[in-house]
Parts: sequence; C-alpha cells; structure tokens
Amino acid sequence: MIRLERLEPVLAGYKAYFPSHWKDEKYKWEAVKHFQDHWDIDAGNFGDMFKQATDKTFNLLASGYAYPRGMITSFAKADDEGTRSMFRKLYDESVSLEERIEAFQAAAENMRARYDDGTWRNHYQNTNAISTYLWLRYPDKYYIYKYELFRAAAAELSLDYMPRRNGSADNLTGGFRMYDEICEVIAADESIREMIQQSLTPSCYPDPKMKTATIDVGFYLARFYFEARKSEKAEAEWFPNNYSPNLTVNDWLSLMGNPAVFTPDSLQIMKRMKDYGGQATCTQLAVKYGGNKNFYNAGSSSLAKRVAKATDCETPPDRDNGKAQWWPILYVGRNAVKEEEGSYIWRLRPELSEAIERADLSNVELYAKDEKTETAGGEFDFIRDTIRDENPLEQPDASIQKYSREDFLSKVYMTEERYDVLEALLRNKMNVILQGAPGVGKTFTARKLAYAMMGETDDSRIEMVQFHQNYSYEDFIMGYRPDGDGFKLTDGIFYRFCQTASNHPDKEYFFIIDEINRGNMSKIFGELLMLIEKDYRGTKATLAYSGMPFSVPENLYIIGMMNTADRSLAMIDYALRRRFSFFEMEPGFNSDGFTAYQRTFANETFDALIDQIKILNREITEDKALGRGFQIGHSYFCGRETAGCTDEWMRSVVEFDILPMLGEYWFDEPAKLQRWERNLRGVFDD
Repeated sequence: MIRLERLEPVLAGYKAYFPSHWKDEKYKWEAVKHFQDHWDIDAGNFGDMFKQATDKTFNLLASGYAYPRGMITSFAKADDEGTRSMFRKLYDESVSLEERIEAFQAAAENMRARYDDGTWRNHYQNTNAISTYLWLRYPDKYYIYKYELFRAAAAELSLDYMPRRNGSADNLTGGFRMYDEICEVIAADESIREMIQQSLTPSCYPDPKMKTATIDVGFYLARFYFEARKSEKAEAEWFPNNYSPNLTVNDWLSLMGNPAVFTPDSLQIMKRMKDYGGQATCTQLAVKYGGNKNFYNAGSSSLAKRVAKATDCETPPDRDNGKAQWWPILYVGRNAVKEEEGSYIWRLRPELSEAIERADLSNVELYAKDEKTETAGGEFDFIRDTIRDENPLEQPDASIQKYSREDFLSKVYMTEERYDVLEALLRNKMNVILQGAPGVGKTFTARKLAYAMMGETDDSRIEMVQFHQNYSYEDFIMGYRPDGDGFKLTDGIFYRFCQTASNHPDKEYFFIIDEINRGNMSKIFGELLMLIEKDYRGTKATLAYSGMPFSVPENLYIIGMMNTADRSLAMIDYALRRRFSFFEMEPGFNSDGFTAYQRTFANETFDALIDQIKILNREITEDKALGRGFQIGHSYFCGRETAGCTDEWMRSVVEFDILPMLGEYWFDEPAKLQRWERNLRGVFDD
C-alpha cells in the first residue's frame, strides 16, 4: 500500500513541473508509438527491424556506459535467429514474468560468451533494459523499472515495499505493484489526464492506461521533487526572510551616487560582491580580490548604518539575542556549507544587485592594490605584519591561507596517528618517499603535507618535478645548454630552488619529486647525493660544472613519490634508499575523512561500489603475486561534489580506470578478471 497523503503534494508538484518540461519528456510517448508502428517479430532481418523500432528510445536504452540496445543489434548481427528467439520468449505472456526475465538474461550471457569478439565484456541486459523492452511492447501493462527511481518512490510513498540492489525479478514485480497503485490515483486525476492528453501529438502513444504518465511522475519524484523540497528548505534558511528595507533600484542608485553614504571602499565591496556572483563569504572575497575579512565584514555593517541614517528605513531584526545587525539592509545571509570557505554567506538584495549592475563602477578597483591594505569602511589602516623588501617572495599574497594539521586531516584521508608519524619522519630525516598503490593520493598528500608543516598554503615555497628515464644531472643541478651558436652553463631546477631556500633560512621549503624511482638517481643527484643527508645539510661541495661551492640548505625538505604497483621498475638505488625514510600509504576508505566524504553523498550506488572495492583490495592483498602495494586507491573516487556523484561518473571510473588495471594484474587469470568485471559492473545493474 502507498501513502496517499504523501502522493498528493508530489502530484501537485508534477502539475507545475509538466508544462515547462514536456518538450524534454515527450520522447517517452513518442518512443512507444514509434516502436508500436515498426515492431515485427517475424521481420526478415530481425536486427534491422529492432534497430528501427527502438530508434526513438535514446537514453532509455543507452545511457552513460551501458549500451543494451547496441548489444542487441550486435547479437543480431552474430545470430539473427537466436536474438529473435530471445524476444519471442520474453514477450510470451503465458510464462511468468520472473521466468522470462531470467531466461532473457541467461540467453544474453550465452550469446555474449559465444560470439565475444574481445570487446563484449558485458551484455547490459539488466532489469532496467528488459523492463523497457516490455513497456515498449505492452505499454498498457508495464513500466520502466529503474532501481534508484523506484527506491525514491518507495521511500516517499510505500508502506510495505522497498527494492533491493540485487537485480532480481522480485524487485521488478514488487515495484510494478507499487506503480500500479500510483497509476490508479493518476488515472483518476482528471486534471493530470487532461493536461497530458492536450499535450499529446499524433507522434505520441495515446497512453489510455496512463502507464507512461506514471513512469514520468516517478521520474519527477526522484529527480525533481526532492530537489525542489531541498531548495525550498535552503531558501528558508536565508535570514531574514520577512524583512526588507523597502528601497527601490532607483533609491539604491541615488545612494550609490552619494559619497557620504557609499564611500570608495563601499563601492569596492559592492563591485566585488557582484563580480563574485552576487553572494559570497567575507573569506571568499578576501581570497579572490584581496583585503582582509574585516574589510568586508565591518565595511558592510558601516555602509548599512549609513544607508539606514540616510533613508530612515526600518531597522533590521535581531538574530543573536538582541545584538544589533545592520547588514540585512544590504544582504540576506545563511550559514556557509562545507564547500564554501568562511562561516557565513551573504547574498545581495535583488534591488541593490540590479542597481550595482546599472551603475558605472568602471573607475572602482576590482582588486586590492599591493601598496594599500584595505580595512573596515576606510575608517582606519593598520601596519602590516611583515616588513617587505624588494624580493617578491616577501610580498603578502591574498591567496595564501592558514593551513593546520586539522586542515590536512580534513582533506587527506589518513588517521591522526599516521599523520604524526609522517611529519615526524620528514622532520627527522629531511627526506621521505611516499610509496603506495595507484590512487592512494601520494602527490595530493605531498603538497598538503608541505602546507601543514608551513602552516599556510604558500605555493612559492614548493617546487615539483617528475623524474623519467632521460632526466639528467644537467636538468636537475647544472649543465651546458644550447645558446645561439654556442652553449651556456645553465642552472637546474633543484639548484635554483636551493638558492631560493638559502636566501630565506627562517622559512621551510619543500621539493617534491614524482615518480622518483623512474630516474637514474646516482646520475641525477651526482655529488649532491651525500649533501641531501640531514647530517650534511649546509656542508659545501664543489660542483662538477661550475667548480663553485654549493650546499643543500637546512630548511629544505625533499618528498619523493613512488608507485609500488609499477612492476617494470627496478628496486630503488640503495645509496639513495638509505638517505630517505619510506612511508607506506594505503587506501583511505576506512579513514574518518573518507567516511565523512562518503556520507555527504547519501548515495547507495556509491556505497555499494566502495564496498566492492574494499573486498577487491582484500583479495589483491592476499594474492601472492600482487600484495597490498597493488590495491586500488581511494583517490579514484574523490574530488566530487554531491551533484557530481552520478552513475555515469562511477561507471567511467570502473570501466576506464579500475578494470584496465585489473586486466594488467590478472592477465593470466581470466576467470578471476571476469568475476570482478561482473562484481563491479553488477553494482550498476538494477
């Protein structure tokens, strides 16, 4: 049974949604009509007939990295009669639905295995595809079954049904019963029936039983209804939602022309807020345009007070236990979310936003000038913390932010204990190599470790190179390079960076080397191999080319990275090995950071995929030919926001990152490879 009281607001939302989206959803009704007009099970060439009959299905039978329609046409080219037989049996209504589904999938797998040309790793005939074939053939009886859509409908409406992610026919039949109840309500709703019937054209199936309309309502519920509710909730969080200074666009334009109200600093704040998109935190504005957070915070409050005095507008409401707040005259605000730098975000009032757009602010500076530190409302200046000289490295950079151990742990999926060990190793040895499986985030970790040890995100004190077989001492330290008709002695990247670090002994510098084991270490480092040791830092040696003394400074740390799954490489040179500490990095799927990241998605498919990867990593670890250094790293699944965690993205990671790697690992164990192909692709099967 479904909760009828919960279906009512869904249908109300659907009625509002339908007119503006009909052009996007009409193809469903057209797909059925086209199929009905062209389907002929006895056609001379079944494959050509099937291709033509399904020509209007578009993403219904081909989406992301699943191609059920394409595989059927390929099957028909290999065995036209066998493919025809598959559909003849699927459409035999005298046999139970469960039996037909299982028989169709078994026949598809047999066809794939029998005629595999080396690329047929998946037949893609899951319950979603099979239900689509059934709906196309019998549109007055069946629906399109898609797990995530049916689950969303069940979670919102159903009392006794919840699909399971196992691709079974039971899920499909249970979902159909739920949709039958929804369909009954829709069919009895005259306004929905009339709305759809008036929209249908001769190219559309008339949908007398409203089955396709029910599919469309389910799609709306899963994809738009929840988002609309979430958006309404988010909009309600803006403060204040029941106050306005009652100033028109012209009022604001007049005020902006009054220098006693809108000072030069006030105009800068408004121009930057508008340029940022109309809403931002003070931190975001400071990072992008310069100045400090207080310039925007106190500056906005001071401006709002002057506006209130000039217009005698209504005083904004209090929010913090009687503490007066003036900024609501200019903005509405809400707490910032995790992805937004800062703690509170402001949004320009519509009338003020339009006034800024109309005003001529071409003479207003968008970015802060280096020689002036902006402060609140232009009412005072303060002395810089740093005395600058002519060296550009000493110039304050607004993009540099404080960075702590906690910031590291929030970004890098590593336990606190492991971080403490890593930092201690680097401080003690001065040189460390991060080694681990593909995708554990070695490069990402190296840079964030440098930030954490510096206490700020100063990229000017970080240099990165990547070693390869042809990388040489001349590239790294010093050598002769072509210069016109002759050659010129040229400093290498490590030499230059060491000189920079030597000039600023009170600051820490970090030299990061990716793929450190791909280079010829002795050849690249030359006589500096000894000088990078902690005990020899600051000790001078004579360089081979210039004959000049040189030393590696004591404030320079070296971080190398090496991939333990690269079997083509020899063991790292022992002379270099003893000068580095080696830190093993492992997949961070079980870390607090990754768990929190995973929780933000609330995505069952993502959870199921990560569970499979964890199981896969256990098997790789136990494989005597591989071991833990060949595990799948967590970084393949990182860096996405909630909206970006789509089935298409996850499929792409599996198809183009994970499975090719497993193909290399188990090239001589096809049965094991095929089993994991089924396991990982099965995550996406309905």
